[in-house]
Amino acid sequence: MLLLLPLLFKGLLGHGTSTVDPQVPGPHHLAAEESPSFRMIQISSFANHSWTHTQGSGWVGDLQTHGWDSVLATIRFLRPWSQGNFSKEELKNIQALLQLYFHSFPREVQAYASQFQFEYPFELQVSFGCLIHTGKALETFLNGAYQGLDFLSFQENSWKPSPGAGSRAENVCKVLNHYRIIKEVVQRLLSDTCPRFLAGILKAGKSELERQVKPQAWVSKGPSPGPGRLLLVCHVSGFHPKPIWVMWMRGKQKHPGSRRGDVLPNADGTWYLRVTLDVSAGEAAGLSCRVKHSSLGGQDIIIHWGGYSFFSILICLIVIVTLVMLVIVDSSFKKQSSNQDVFSISHPAFPTEAKTKDPRNLGHQLCLAQESWIKNRLLKWKARLSQL
Repeated sequence: MLLLLPLLFKGLLGHGTSTVDPQVPGPHHLAAEESPSFRMIQISSFANHSWTHTQGSGWVGDLQTHGWDSVLATIRFLRPWSQGNFSKEELKNIQALLQLYFHSFPREVQAYASQFQFEYPFELQVSFGCLIHTGKALETFLNGAYQGLDFLSFQENSWKPSPGAGSRAENVCKVLNHYRIIKEVVQRLLSDTCPRFLAGILKAGKSELERQVKPQAWVSKGPSPGPGRLLLVCHVSGFHPKPIWVMWMRGKQKHPGSRRGDVLPNADGTWYLRVTLDVSAGEAAGLSCRVKHSSLGGQDIIIHWGGYSFFSILICLIVIVTLVMLVIVDSSFKKQSSNQDVFSISHPAFPTEAKTKDPRNLGHQLCLAQESWIKNRLLKWKARLSQL
């Protein structure tokens, strides 16, 4: 029957020997933007009385860390640190339990499908896990869905139907609540096994989970939505972690027409997002794309429609002005050097002194020193701008 995982786990999953505090806070960006969590997700599709298909996965926040190989019936560890601090014996037991569960679950559901009025074809989803709030408070959850709609959950050591799920969910919960051992095992998995595993995996994957990569942003024009209209596109790429805020703005006001796409993965583990805006050609002036991300330290990226951000324009101006200054300085010293050559020719009586105090050498050295000073100042300006 639905959600028989705890019963199948009974007696097979022993208490771990980990000494890691299950309430250690998670990585900075997770704590700042969302509570560190680990969840297992199961999606089981039932086409008829004989055909079923199940997918299983494990996630730390928005990052998938585990998968289930339905052919080999094994756990796939998708990160080098996905095993956390659990021992090989603990992981072996968990894999054996999952093998038993994924083998038995479809049969149990099909056996009780008629009694609980599950109409083929249908789909069941299960979400099981725990999260740690910033204040170290532990929260656990086990939710079941039928056809994509909330069906039931496990709360306060009891199965409860979801609001609006109807009599079908009430009947399932009534049956499950008769099994005291099932509830005890579920409670143990939620309150002990999950937080220990979460604490271990947060510690083992700390370097990757805490990685901060600043986004790169630019704007472009998309395919025309129609006569006299523009599709403005704000591209944001190369950022990590995944949570990000991007919006088209008019001044300090959010534009209600902004349309956010899916956050997609890049090959290097960073993320990409585009946000579009359909406007009339006459309304494009004054619009800007604003980007907020944890890696930016509170300094948002703002790109004005027209192609370039304020800082990009400022940097370009600084580079151009500096190059002009270098050309002027170089021309000045070349002229000074030429004048000194004339002086040397008109005073041949001092060959030794001219050799030891050659104005051309002095002018060249002074020119090099001046160029070095200007370049150093430019580097300092760039460093300060990058902190803005």
